[in-house]
Amino acid sequence: MNEAYVNQNIQNGIATIEFFHPAHNSLPGDLLAKLASTITEAGNNKEVKVVVLKSGGNRTFCAGASFNELMSINDAETGKIFFSGFANVINAMRKCPKFIIGRIQGKTVGGGVGVASATDYCMATKFAAIKLSELNIGIGPFVVGPAVERKLGTSGFSQIAIDANSFYEAEWAKQKGLYNQVYDSVAELDEEVQKFAENLCTYNVEAMKEMKKVFWNGTEDWDELLAQRAVISGRLVLSDFTKETLKRFEK
Repeated sequence: MNEAYVNQNIQNGIATIEFFHPAHNSLPGDLLAKLASTITEAGNNKEVKVVVLKSGGNRTFCAGASFNELMSINDAETGKIFFSGFANVINAMRKCPKFIIGRIQGKTVGGGVGVASATDYCMATKFAAIKLSELNIGIGPFVVGPAVERKLGTSGFSQIAIDANSFYEAEWAKQKGLYNQVYDSVAELDEEVQKFAENLCTYNVEAMKEMKKVFWNGTEDWDELLAQRAVISGRLVLSDFTKETLKRFEK
């Protein structure tokens, strides 16, 4: 697999949305836009009762932002637009009237942690360690922060945001509330995700829609909040510190 994609497959009321990028499932702007629109589309599709969000491959779930795009940002407006991509995905997940099950098969970094945090029920393997690495490059997890903090609490969020060099194991993420279930293998994860999604399809769609509103109560200002956070990240990515740090990642 060398071509990036976002695919949607609908079977028996389950919409499986899968994204992939050859660079460890990092997310450039075009993939973020496609992911957000696909999630919105699934939410509006009357055939869909539940959504499963996954990434391609058996290793990294999501490496976060595309470093190539980060390195190409030369003005604040471009930076804002780029970081708004993650904001749009999180807000699409928040507004989607269907439960979104996260299938996290491996390590996830930065924006990927935000995407996992915006799912309604998150299932992972024991290999799915998490890291918020943004502070390492001179910015911070501003856009994804509200979603991560909502799941991990302020203490857990601040811990991994400050300790930007460390991966935190899947069991830690489960104890903090990000992961609901952790499995020993990808095969077991896939079996349990399918079983769980099929069970949700037997529930009242209207009841699930109303429950989702309850779960996300208090986030109604996130359209504005995450846009403001994107401005902060867009400004910081232009700093000399960040520009110098990103040069280390150039191939």
